[in-house]
Order: sequence, then structure tokens, then C-alpha cells
Amino acid sequence: MSDRYEYVPHRLLRRPVRDVASGVEGELMAVINENVSDSGREHWVELAYIRGPSGREFTTSVSNIEFAG
Repeated sequence: MSDRYEYVPHRLLRRPVRDVASGVEGELMAVINENVSDSGREHWVELAYIRGPSGREFTTSVSNIEFAG
């Protein structure tokens, strides 16, 4: 199995974003292509790491974020 994750450039890094699914807004801290499989078969997804108003980060699908500025 190869590395479990890799950072991906994104035009909204360090900008205000909104998670469409929850409506929570925050700053996009990172986009990571992550292997989320716990078996021998790899399954890669792009996750957005967003720091919300509480200061805690949460993840969502990159396709679920939009600019909130």
C-alpha cells in the first residue's frame, strides 16, 4: 500500500468557506487526498479540512465546500 495521504493545492486555501451539507462556515486549512481504506484495497477521497468558529477542524468532501466571503 502506498502513502495514506497527499496534500492537494486548492484555490480556496486559507479563505472563508461554507460546508454545504451542514451550513457551517470556517477557514479552509487543507485539502488532502486520503486513502480511507482499512483493507488491502486502496480507496482515495479528497477531504477538505475546515477550521470552524470553535477553532476545531472538521472534514467534509471537497465537492461540498463553497466560498463564503
